[in-house]
Amino acid sequence: MDTKTRTGGHDHHHHQPERSHAAHSQHGSHSSNGDHTVAESATVKDPVCGMSVTLGAGKPSFAHDGRTWHFCSQKCHDRFAADPAHYLSGAHKRQASTVPAGTQYTCPMHPEIVRDAPGDCPKCGMALEPMGVPSGDEGPNPELVDFRRRFWIGAVLTVPLLLLTMGPFLGLGFARDLLGERAAQWVELALSTPVVLWAGWPFFVRGVKSVVNRSLNMFTLIGLGVGSAYLFSIVAVLFPGLFPDGFRDAQGHVGVYFEAGAVIVVLVLLGQVMELGARERTGSAIRALLDLAAKTAHVIRADGREEEIPLEEVVVGDHVRVRPGDKVPVDGVVIDGRSSIDESMLSGEAVAVEKVAGDPVTGATINGTGSLIVEVKRVGGDTVLSQIVAMVANAQRSRAPIQKLADSVAGMFVPAVIGVAILAFIAWAAWGPAPALSYGLVAAVAVLIIACPCALGLATPMSIMTATGRGAQAGVLIKNAEALERFAKVDTLIVDKTGTLTVGKPKLVAVLPAAGHQEAEVLRLAASLERGSEHPLAEAIVSGAEERGVELAKADEFEAITGKGVKGVVDGQAVALGNAALLTELGLDGGASGALVEAANARRDEGETVMFVLIGSEIAGLVSVADPLKETTLEALKALHAEGLKIIMATGDNERTARAVAGRLGIDEIRADVLPADKARIIKELQAKGHKVAMAGDGVNDAPALAQADVGIAMGTGADVAIESAGFTLVKGDLNGIVRARRLARATMRNIKQNLFFALVYNAAGVPVAAGILYPFLGILVSPMLAAAAMSLSSISVISNALRLRSVRLE
Repeated sequence: MDTKTRTGGHDHHHHQPERSHAAHSQHGSHSSNGDHTVAESATVKDPVCGMSVTLGAGKPSFAHDGRTWHFCSQKCHDRFAADPAHYLSGAHKRQASTVPAGTQYTCPMHPEIVRDAPGDCPKCGMALEPMGVPSGDEGPNPELVDFRRRFWIGAVLTVPLLLLTMGPFLGLGFARDLLGERAAQWVELALSTPVVLWAGWPFFVRGVKSVVNRSLNMFTLIGLGVGSAYLFSIVAVLFPGLFPDGFRDAQGHVGVYFEAGAVIVVLVLLGQVMELGARERTGSAIRALLDLAAKTAHVIRADGREEEIPLEEVVVGDHVRVRPGDKVPVDGVVIDGRSSIDESMLSGEAVAVEKVAGDPVTGATINGTGSLIVEVKRVGGDTVLSQIVAMVANAQRSRAPIQKLADSVAGMFVPAVIGVAILAFIAWAAWGPAPALSYGLVAAVAVLIIACPCALGLATPMSIMTATGRGAQAGVLIKNAEALERFAKVDTLIVDKTGTLTVGKPKLVAVLPAAGHQEAEVLRLAASLERGSEHPLAEAIVSGAEERGVELAKADEFEAITGKGVKGVVDGQAVALGNAALLTELGLDGGASGALVEAANARRDEGETVMFVLIGSEIAGLVSVADPLKETTLEALKALHAEGLKIIMATGDNERTARAVAGRLGIDEIRADVLPADKARIIKELQAKGHKVAMAGDGVNDAPALAQADVGIAMGTGADVAIESAGFTLVKGDLNGIVRARRLARATMRNIKQNLFFALVYNAAGVPVAAGILYPFLGILVSPMLAAAAMSLSSISVISNALRLRSVRLE
């Protein structure tokens, strides 16, 4: 039976995820010797690694305590046999107490890899990350803490090592002369050993795993290069006599590569720390979302008394009071009271929504000046906010960090280099001068050392660091490397209308008096009446009147007619203000004012909200309110089209209004009447067709879509959650920022590709020389200094090329 029993559409096990999960794995991980279990489920779970094991496939099994347990491999079988109690109690899974029981782990680069316990990815060697919604208090990533410590200690030891070895070229050779060559080599050995063997240890582990798993990557190359440089150097210090004469200087010392190994380790650690730091920051989006929820609720008990209780204790069916200005604590239905609620968090619309008995309300929206009593309909994981959190968590994890071009290059480069090293050894051993084997060995090692591109680990982080700084100057805040990489490839941009194309605040745009009425009089009556209302449209009319210097009168007998408008008495006249539904209710068809009704329709087509002003039973005129377009919008859209982007507008507005706006702006496609969850769905559909999609938005409602998109762009004026979920944040919040971000992204990707070229070209050119191709013609063998020069040249080229991004033109 499924662990989740569905009853009436609700999930009754929602609050015990640990229990149901444990029960499930207990079921799945063992089968008795009886056949009925085998027939019932053809696969069971390996109790050690959690993988599915197909029964009857000849996999190892083990009887314990009257049950038979099945394993994916002999290794898991042996582990279990050694200590069954450890695995049955789940002790092997208990990582930090903050990770919920039953959490699975996945690789950010290879989402198809899912494990039940933390560890390293078998494909790329990165640490696996927990899946699911983070609890918000995990603390720092243990891998980042570990790598940071390795980096700093490694760097502190490598600086004196570099001064010692590079000093003679910079006119600082006194330290080496003081020590003498032999002693200097021993000091180098002492300084580099902890850097290579301790700081660089994770790279050797990953390098070995990459060979075992047959997926060669950057770590294979680094492990080979650093390992061979270090071992060669140790032999050179301890047994210089083993080397042919061509490798010894006048005093009989053989050159060493200690500093090359140490520098590579430190530079690669720097790249890893920068990348892990960027990934660490993605969790803050979810924490910001979780902070939106109310922490407590005022529950009205059966005997009428009110009690403030923690949100977790509220149950479906409770009655909750929502006071003026409070956050609505739960999803439910209003049963008493009236108020207007700011739902911009959900809809992105600036206009507050009137709520009366029977209307639904959503947790985390903000109540206006009225008081409401709400019956609770959904709690916990079922609420809209929880669903948004889950969507953001899933979308964020599905993104890989910057897919290392370096790794794919290394995958081809590694076998080639190993091939050349083997050929060099064979060639020297067969045709080389005596001692032929020594020459062969030295040539093979030289190839491995010179091929190790220390600049490869720097190529991406250097460009990203520089681009991030350049972006910040231009008002484009970049969250991580991969946002830049993805944005360079984006072909479709989805923009939200309210707050992105428009200002996001309604404004009075027109007053049209009917025949026989004055504009000022119509506006004065409308604004005087609306002064009593807290509706944002009312605010737009009142502030519009104040801007035009209209004196306001006092309104009496004010009454709001929900969904239609307001009425009252101003200067002894009965005045009403409202939409076409209000005319119908008052028995007016606007027949006499046909021209006004036409004008109203024309303005609605332009995307404006139109209200009729009535004196008694006569239409005195219209007032029109709209959310004006930002001044920069039109220019920016032209520039985005020039950058090769197709632009789609998604909005909660009706089709008519949306078309009006899109027509004026030359937008390629519109999606109207869009609900918050639809935005993420539209993006998924486009991605399924092979489009790379960027989304620009500013509301909490946009957070799942921003996280789902290949690149999310948050308007800096928007909600924190939107900003946290997005890869880019625009400080000014206008579309020109997107143009700048796009230009910066493309420039950065060009720069990274150039860097990879520089990182590899010197090394690739050095490989044949190291193999000894010039020896027959020029008698040249690679000295360690040539290898060191190739390395420093590639690093200098990479760094100086990356710094060019500081002056890239974005305007």
